[in-house]
Amino acid sequence: MADWGRGPNSGAVDEMLDAENKRLSENLSSKVTRLKSLALDIDKEADDHNKYLDGMDSDFLSVTGLLSGSVKRFTGMARSGRDNRKLLCYVSSGLVGLFFLLYYLVSHSST
Repeated sequence: MADWGRGPNSGAVDEMLDAENKRLSENLSSKVTRLKSLALDIDKEADDHNKYLDGMDSDFLSVTGLLSGSVKRFTGMARSGRDNRKLLCYVSSGLVGLFFLLYYLVSHSST
């Protein structure tokens, strides 16, 4: 049977197309390998961030418990006798003054 439409150089063209196909296949394979590596790195990074966020969640829960206990004690002290109210006023004034003093020192030390 005759090879219709094929010339004497068809073997060379087939070899050239085969070589081009192998080159493109290897290029695609390297890109797929790179993408797989990136996907695994992203997965590892997401797992690390989830662990970090879980730790932050437990830290915030413990701080919330600490603050709620402090607010209860502060409220109890404010509701008790007149002497505690004076002490509360002095402590509050001292904390506000300390805040402004620290703000002044930090703002002037950075300039």
